[in-house]
Amino acid sequence: MSPDDALCWQVEEACLNAWPSPRHVLVHGYLLRAAGGSSKRINSCNPLRGAGDPERAIPASEAIYAALGQRPIFRIPDIAAQMLPKLDSRGYRAIGETCTLYRTLAGLPGTEDAEVTVSEAPAADWLALRDALSGHDPMTARSFRTVTGAIALPRAFASVAVPGGLGAIAFGVRDGRLLVIESVAVPEPLRGRGLARRAVGALMGWGATAGADAVCLQVEAGNGPARALYARLGFERELYRYHYRVRD
Repeated sequence: MSPDDALCWQVEEACLNAWPSPRHVLVHGYLLRAAGGSSKRINSCNPLRGAGDPERAIPASEAIYAALGQRPIFRIPDIAAQMLPKLDSRGYRAIGETCTLYRTLAGLPGTEDAEVTVSEAPAADWLALRDALSGHDPMTARSFRTVTGAIALPRAFASVAVPGGLGAIAFGVRDGRLLVIESVAVPEPLRGRGLARRAVGALMGWGATAGADAVCLQVEAGNGPARALYARLGFERELYRYHYRVRD
């Protein structure tokens, strides 16, 4: 395995740890996750480092999802694309391409921001904004609380205060010396004001203080504004992409 491949797998595993599914099963070397809610990441079958031929894993995963009353979803990172030929032959199509971005924390500016709060757990207003931006779907709200409650690693939740409430939220998880940024969100009327940048910057500062020396995040490939934001924050290196396969 090349150094680049090893880094990609380190990041891939850290991202899985930062967004854990409380309900999962190992299926012939693949990790099937089935948490419920709308997140495809915690409701998909994922290749693990060293996963081999998916000949048995794909039909077994289909059977498990059928028994759970869920549609089968397969997540395909570029670094482990061995499922593609068999999924193509079974009528699966591609959706949701996502980029994995990475930067070191060297040279991080040490600025204090009195309007940004970083805490170990999400406060009520943090969760309320997350629920509002997710459409107030009860199942998605429950799933998010279950996921964040299942995180076993050090975590921090950032929020940016604005007149009348919160203007941005995000959370981070430290996996060894790597920080994973998750769930960056800003209400639409407040976008373009640098609020997300401040929330992510505060988490990077927390991560550096806690012992991380690099940070990663995943963003939809077609989300131009978010990718521009992360470029301004120094996320200039793309490690790999992933997408999902679903069947109509």
